Amino acid sequence: MNIPFLSLKEVTALHGAEINEAVTSVVNSGWYLQGEENERFETNYANFIGTKHCIGCANGLDALIWIFRAYIELGVMQPGDEVIVPANTYIATILAITENGLKPNLVEPKLNTLEIDDDLIEAAITPKTKAICIVHLYGRNAYTDKIGELCKKYGLKLIEDNAQAHGCMVKVKGYGLEVKEMMTGSIGDAAGHSFYPGKNLGALGDGGAVTTNDDELAEAVRTLANYGSQKKYVFKYTGRNSRLDEIQAAVLDVKLKYLVEDNAHRKEVANYYYNHINNPLVSLPDRLPDEQNAYHLFPILVAGGKRDALHDYLDQNGVGTVIHYPIAPHKQECYKEWNQMSFPITERIADEELSLPIGPAIKMEEVAEVVRLINAYKG
Repeated sequence: MNIPFLSLKEVTALHGAEINEAVTSVVNSGWYLQGEENERFETNYANFIGTKHCIGCANGLDALIWIFRAYIELGVMQPGDEVIVPANTYIATILAITENGLKPNLVEPKLNTLEIDDDLIEAAITPKTKAICIVHLYGRNAYTDKIGELCKKYGLKLIEDNAQAHGCMVKVKGYGLEVKEMMTGSIGDAAGHSFYPGKNLGALGDGGAVTTNDDELAEAVRTLANYGSQKKYVFKYTGRNSRLDEIQAAVLDVKLKYLVEDNAHRKEVANYYYNHINNPLVSLPDRLPDEQNAYHLFPILVAGGKRDALHDYLDQNGVGTVIHYPIAPHKQECYKEWNQMSFPITERIADEELSLPIGPAIKMEEVAEVVRLINAYKG
């Protein structure tokens, strides 16, 4: 049995007829940028997330870059200010901070959740801290009421990296709100989203968006991503060209209709993994309520230096797996000034993490075979 980590061809085929129709309609329209498809998708995605604004842009990294840049242009932040961010995130989160001359303040995750440790955040806050950027890594909710309370106590912006968690729900009590069920991407002051093809809501190329309820921030983000221009040939900021094209917007609008259904299948797969994986070498992160995990990925931790061997064993038996992420950000050459820093939990996750096949197209008999192989693995 050949079980790919994720077959984008099969994922696209789930809604292929509608996608082809949508793409053909755009091609035949003769209008390919900043048209009706963008407007429709932005409206529908904002409604789905639960925010006033959605601004499409070129990719998820740009989405985060524009949030921080907009706050700088609006005088909320300035270069040299600090942003608290999980040490184990994908590097794009950190690139968006340093791109704007801001300083990332790395905080360890909890090993049992793989998300930022809210017990460590307050000690990391300094007079120069202006924001906490949480990352809903692997599709798992990273928000806690304690994080919301810290933002309120210290007057910090809460920014969400929602690149991996489309469709994840949270019951929010902090951050100035009564108990309320909210979608990740609507909890904080602004959120960045990625529509990279492998994401739960994936385009047929790159794409991203910013969601926010802040009118001023939304206008600044949209302007920055359009060369810094609010009006043709008039430039308020030194911006860049970072726009979501009409074809990708049309594709995303089709797939958005099926996101809840597709995520439900991911949850079925994940629950099978939780209920049936039984190998002393393998540990699973804490099981969240289903609504608090979009299951973009299903990470396991493999003890005793056996991760790479398990990866090879599964590959030899026709199962694709991926390591997210083998080198922690503070160990990357591009941040060599951090290479001597120590984040033991982050480094352990980098050494032990392995992501199993999961997605809207995988068959349950394939999931059962993955489990059988893992449980039979002796190391």
